[in-house]
This record gives sequence, C-alpha cells and structure tokens, in this order.
Amino acid sequence: MNRRFPIAAATLLAALLLAPATGRAAVGVAAAHGFAPHRLIVKLTGSEQAQTIALPRRTSVAEAATALRSNPDVAYATPDYYATASASEEEPRVPNDPGPLSGPPGPPGGWVSKQWNFLPWEGLPTPLAPLSLGGIDAIGAWENLEAAGHPGAAGVTVAVLDTGIAYRSLGKRFRRSPDFTAGQFVKGHDFVDGDRLPLDENGHGTHVAGTIAEKTNNGIGLTGLAYRAKLMPVRVLDAQGRGRADQIAKGIRFAVANGADVINMSFNFGCGREVPGVDEALQQAYEHGVIAVASVGNLGSEACVAPPATAPHTIGVGGSTEGGCLGSYSLAGPDVDVVAPGGGPPFSGCPSISSGSIYQVTLKAGSTRRFGEPGSYVGTSMAAAHVSGVAAMILASGTVKRKPVPGRVAAVTKRLRRTARSIGQLATRQGAGLIDAALATEPRGQAHATRGP
Repeated sequence: MNRRFPIAAATLLAALLLAPATGRAAVGVAAAHGFAPHRLIVKLTGSEQAQTIALPRRTSVAEAATALRSNPDVAYATPDYYATASASEEEPRVPNDPGPLSGPPGPPGGWVSKQWNFLPWEGLPTPLAPLSLGGIDAIGAWENLEAAGHPGAAGVTVAVLDTGIAYRSLGKRFRRSPDFTAGQFVKGHDFVDGDRLPLDENGHGTHVAGTIAEKTNNGIGLTGLAYRAKLMPVRVLDAQGRGRADQIAKGIRFAVANGADVINMSFNFGCGREVPGVDEALQQAYEHGVIAVASVGNLGSEACVAPPATAPHTIGVGGSTEGGCLGSYSLAGPDVDVVAPGGGPPFSGCPSISSGSIYQVTLKAGSTRRFGEPGSYVGTSMAAAHVSGVAAMILASGTVKRKPVPGRVAAVTKRLRRTARSIGQLATRQGAGLIDAALATEPRGQAHATRGP
C-alpha cells in the first residue's frame, strides 16, 4: 500500500476544492442506486489500490469527484455507490405457511396474520412482513442463520419436558401433528407411563414444541422458530398437566445424557417449594453446558416465581403481549431474566390493549388425533418456548462457542439479555427486557447493547 496516499489525497482534495473548477461535468448517479454521503473512493496514479476518504460535510460528492478527476495524479475518483440485492419487493423472504390448518386454504405467508409474535418490531413494514410491537423478529433471525450456514438452527437438539408431543402416529389412537415430520425427532422417553412413547395426551407439549421448532416454509399451518432443530420429546407431565419432582429430575438427566443442547420447562412447582432433586439435575445440565429455560409462572396458578425458574443457571422467562407490554399474568421477582411473547391481556398502565394469543398447531381439546390452531394458549409457558427456540438459534448462529461446557450457558444467557429491549418495567418484572431473535443471532460483534422501544 502507498503510505503517502492519505496525505496526498487530502492535499489534492483541498487544493482542488478551493480552486475554481473549469469545464466541470456533472457526475451521473443512477436514481435507483445512490451513494454514501461525504465519502469518495480515490486511487492515485501509481498506487496499488484505492482508498476511501471522508469529505467535509458541506462538500458535494459529485463536484469533489469531478474536481479530482481533472488532476493527472488521480487515476480515478468515484462516489461510494450502494448496491442492492437483485430481488423482488417480496424481500425479506417470508415462509409460505398459509396459516389455517383446515377450512378454506390461506394465502402463502398467511401465518403472519396470526403469528404476531414472530414479526419484526422495527424497520420498514411490507405487505408480507408487517410490524408488531410485541414481535421478536424471527424473520431477521432466519436470515442470519441462513447466512451462517445453519438454517433453522440445524444441528441443535432441544428437549421439551412437558405433556409429551404428537410426534408419531400409533394405532388408531395417536396421530402425528401434520406440521411436524418424523425426521425432526430424536429418541425420547415417557417418565409418566414409564415407556419409550412420550405421546401427548393434553396438547400443551405439542403447542410448546411447535413454537420451538414447528416446520416452516412447508406450505402447512404455521411456523416455528428453530425449524430445523431436532426435538427430543420427554414426557414428565400427565394428561392433566401435572408431574412429580422425581419424574422431572429423571427427565432432565435423560435429556442431558442423550445430547440435548437446550431443555425447555414450561411448568412450575408451588411457590416456595424446595425440589432438591430437580436442582441437582439442573446443576448436572449446567455442568454439561446444556441451556435450561423455564417459565416463571402465571398469576392465579402460582403466587410467586417458583422452581425450576429459580434454580441457579436456569433462564427464567416472563410473558409479554402483542402490544409489547408485560402480560398481566406474569409474575415478578429477581429470577426473571427476560420476557418473551406469551400473549393475553397487558399489565395495567400499558398503552396498548392488544391481547392476541399465541398460535401453533396442536391437538384439539379432548383428542389425540385431531389438530387445530386454538386461540386459548396464553402465558409464561408459551414465553419460555420462545426463549428455548431463540437459544437454539444462538447456538446455531456461531455467536457463542458450541462446545458443551458450562461457559456456554452463561454466554447464551448474556446474549439473550444483552440484545433484549426494555418494555418500561422494573427489572424484577421484565428482567433485561423482551428478547430480540434477530439481534441475538447477528454475527459476533454486530449485536449492540440493550435498547428501549
């Protein structure tokens, strides 16, 4: 590189801009492809390569380029033009999932009318990607993961400890959800019935698993966050949604022993309960570098933030609403790390009354064979699923080290918190704020600190 370049170019520029120009020709700039303000790319005769120089703020880029071109010591001087991707107005690419599972077919991309929780919350809205104040920008995160070579969090395994998942058909009683494929599941276990078939008899577990990794861009139903991640169904809750501490502890240990990267726990024990067996299992998960995510609980069902969300190294998740507010049901306490979409009515004082539910394909009430998209799912169970999905995406994005050591638990937690945005509540209610999937999965060094709305 020619070390005289900065001084020489600056001297030339100053001299030429101060001198009257003769015969200056206008520098043509295509209207569709503008250029960066206050910048020129200049190459001096005899230099190996061009350099970019800054112009004084009131200096015309076009006039400066023309002035420099008139000097024989300048090989060329051009604006720093912008390029645009050769794509249609449908960018960013939006999955074709139509939305409705039954009835009249929905349009490609119809999922956006229901899944406000996955939409961008800032930027320029388009017909295919409108904005939602409560969204976490899954679209931006999907693009980040494609660029990283791990679309949909491919290569990551998420264990769903819940009522089971409708992951396979069995006889005349059980049927796999139409928005899952057999290939996306790894070996699971049923610790309620004590067998190897953790099939859902409630719908809660299938709904949670859908938010984490329902198939995306398959022309069926709705979308999931980490849509190419593997799901590990671990049944620890019965058909009524109840589970014993010993079964849950065994489920956590099973997930760790069988290669789970993330464990989702959308359930809570009673306020103030001590569950040392579960805490010990979670400590084992931490030592193996497994990310543990838990709901903080819902007002009415619980009276305070309760285990497993209170366990050390576990990410405690509160719920937020369609309007980007705190959910009225979301409990408060020092163990709230972040909040994520849980839907439902907002906390008092919220400027938005939007209260949409969280939609996913799951079992219809009372059935283990029929599926729909019920509008009754609201709460921190749904919020925890979002964080588990984004945690899987962070691991796939390469923004933290993938090696399963304790340090990656802290790294993922820090990444989620650092890229979250405040929703105007105390830290005991919102933790670090509402998660942002796109920011959390940006290449290392690009994601910036916590932002407000």
